[in-house]
Amino acid sequence: MSLSWAQLESTPLLDLVGQGENVHTEFKRLVHSPWKIAKSIVAFANTEGGVILIGVDDDRRITGIHSEKEMLEVIHDAVRFHVEPAVDIETVVEEYRRRLVLLVFIPESTLKPHYHITREDKGKTPGTVTGKQVYTRVGSHNKAASRDRICLMESAERPLKISFGASEKLLLDHLEHHGSITAQEFSTLAGLPLQTALQKLVSMVRAGAIILCSKGQHSYYALP
Repeated sequence: MSLSWAQLESTPLLDLVGQGENVHTEFKRLVHSPWKIAKSIVAFANTEGGVILIGVDDDRRITGIHSEKEMLEVIHDAVRFHVEPAVDIETVVEEYRRRLVLLVFIPESTLKPHYHITREDKGKTPGTVTGKQVYTRVGSHNKAASRDRICLMESAERPLKISFGASEKLLLDHLEHHGSITAQEFSTLAGLPLQTALQKLVSMVRAGAIILCSKGQHSYYALP
């Protein structure tokens, strides 16, 4: 069983390693690319928080790091250039049998969604191409978030406004008989623009009347 975020910072290194990778824990033998490690930072911040152990292999062997300074620079660049908005993190170095492990703690954010930013040169054309993607932590992997999940994150900063009209009744009746529905299906069923349908679904999720579920890259709604 994975440890909760509240337990992570007080958990001994060997216990973190022993539980393996999961929704709150990720291992990295080394990190060289800021934009790659930024994906994990974004995913943890957008989900329930977590810790990245740098100097630990996928098979749970503690291999250690050669340069604490180099690893910290990579993490700093990741947060500075490849995470938007910025995420507050905490770093701790622990020693095990003369091997150093860098622990990067990322709390669950109150500023979701955080975006993973990529920048690529255009080649002969001056300037760069910027890409933005939201990731969340699903099990031991970082997964691209669906439009529905991003919309739910964005709505958290707004006051909850919900009405129970004909479209909401239609939604609940459909779920009672069919079990699930997508935003596009609800849009068609209720004769609503897709964005309006999505906003109604998100409000119902926030109110606890329905839940948002994900399967791969696809999202759908169901009764609790």
